[in-house]
Amino acid sequence: MLNSGHGSPYLQGNFAPIRTEDDFELTASGDVPVELCGALYRVGPNPQFEPRDPNYHWFTGDGMMHGFYFENGKVQYRNRYVRTPRWKLEHEAGRSLFGSFGNPMTTDPIARGKDSGGANTHILYQAGKLLALSEAHMPMEVDPVTLETKGYVESYRSRVTAHPKIDPVTGEMIWFAYDSGPGPFTNELSFGITAADGSVTRRDGIIAPFSSMIHDFMVTQDYAMIPVLPLTGSFDRAMGGQSAYAWEPDLGGHIAVMRRDGSGDIRWFNVDSCYVFHVLNAWQEGGKLFADVLRYDQPPLFPRVDGKTGERHAGELMRWTFDLDAPSNAVKEETLDDLFGEFPRIDHRFETRKNVHGWYLGDPAGYGAGGQTAVVHKNLQTGKREKFELGADSPASEPVFVPRSQEAGEGDGYLMTVVYRTPENRSDLLIFEATDLEKGPIATVHVPRRIPYGFHGSWVAGDMG
Repeated sequence: MLNSGHGSPYLQGNFAPIRTEDDFELTASGDVPVELCGALYRVGPNPQFEPRDPNYHWFTGDGMMHGFYFENGKVQYRNRYVRTPRWKLEHEAGRSLFGSFGNPMTTDPIARGKDSGGANTHILYQAGKLLALSEAHMPMEVDPVTLETKGYVESYRSRVTAHPKIDPVTGEMIWFAYDSGPGPFTNELSFGITAADGSVTRRDGIIAPFSSMIHDFMVTQDYAMIPVLPLTGSFDRAMGGQSAYAWEPDLGGHIAVMRRDGSGDIRWFNVDSCYVFHVLNAWQEGGKLFADVLRYDQPPLFPRVDGKTGERHAGELMRWTFDLDAPSNAVKEETLDDLFGEFPRIDHRFETRKNVHGWYLGDPAGYGAGGQTAVVHKNLQTGKREKFELGADSPASEPVFVPRSQEAGEGDGYLMTVVYRTPENRSDLLIFEATDLEKGPIATVHVPRRIPYGFHGSWVAGDMG
């Protein structure tokens, strides 16, 4: 299905869903490194039925898992829907029931008030569990081998947004959630910590200046920083048939800085109106906190409050500095690269600590979902940038770093990305030497059909059966 009778652009081309669940033995060109033993998981929106909402948004489709399983230079693939309560309810009804972002005006009466979670945004492994995450629901556990849905991890008793950070030293998962109060589009946030054994050890509430869509946040060894930026949520807009989330730059940017251990007060820093979907990494040095982010002057994919979409906007790699010892609460901003891009990743063994290497997708023409056609490596110590151009007919997914071994140095390993081969209407998984992108992929794993554009993924090492 490449085109839909629905008018949404997020149901056309490689955004269009696939509706089969498959298992394939894959072939490869080049040599798949034999030391790769584990699985690359990806997840993305894939509505099982034609959406009922005329304003269907890409962020709200049913989650579909994709797994690439590596052993002895061979690769297997399987995909499965995440069988959330929403998926089950719609599956039984045989049709779409929910509006985008749970909008009650476009939700079937039999589904109003029901769980609308899609588990479609990120997948990570913590405390022995593979977790499918979305913006506003508890983590959903998935079997790492079969991709069978096991259900919500009830111990959280809280929403967990899609970008928790796992401290590589303590094994803790640090997380937050927005819109966590009773009712839709509240200005209440949650902040929590899950220990290495899976027990939730901290869960606190925070009152933000306004209701904001907050996709990602920043964590250092001792601190967490939550950006409240003016992509606002409004129940009145949703009920009036407008976009539930819209851009209100006059509200400015606000960032809550707090200690991970709960000591001290929250300090609010200020930044010019902007938007950040994704953070590369954050760390601390003395009394300063640093965060490398992909920053937009205005968020793509969402309108202004007047309903207009405005100009095309692109993400720039920038460094934010928070000086905890200074009297000013202003965030210092510094541009790190002039190549627009998205979906930044690091060697996650260095998350929350100072890192040298970073990777992202380059988009020279400016941000367009499904339009990034270069893989980029940035050495943050030397400033050197290298990239590999995939070609206009091979847009890529978020790159994921895989260490050569657990003992290897930072950046010593491989980079993987799924690309859509537009002329052939199918996908390939490309494997690069992570710090030598310019020589091209060392192996290309061929998928016999396409994998729709998705969001995020993770590598999990070990024998996956």
